Amino acid sequence: MLGWRGLDAARQCADNHAMRSTYDSATVRLYHLSDGPEGGAVNTLCYAPLAEALRVAAAQPSEMWEGLFIATDNDVIAYLDLAPDDL
Repeated sequence: MLGWRGLDAARQCADNHAMRSTYDSATVRLYHLSDGPEGGAVNTLCYAPLAEALRVAAAQPSEMWEGLFIATDNDVIAYLDLAPDDL
């Protein structure tokens, strides 16, 4: 889905903190953006309904959470913007 040029666009889009409405069973892509010497990498963790993707994200080490993003068919948002406040 995202190429190398899409990394900055995804981060910028997620920084807007606004997401169109969606629903728990909407299929989303959960992925991790890692920084690296050549611009980083995109690692897809799953394609799943939103509710399941949120469970998968919560199960990741907390050090990863800042780099987790959820993409719907028309939006990208940082996992931490959707995560419960008590994490």
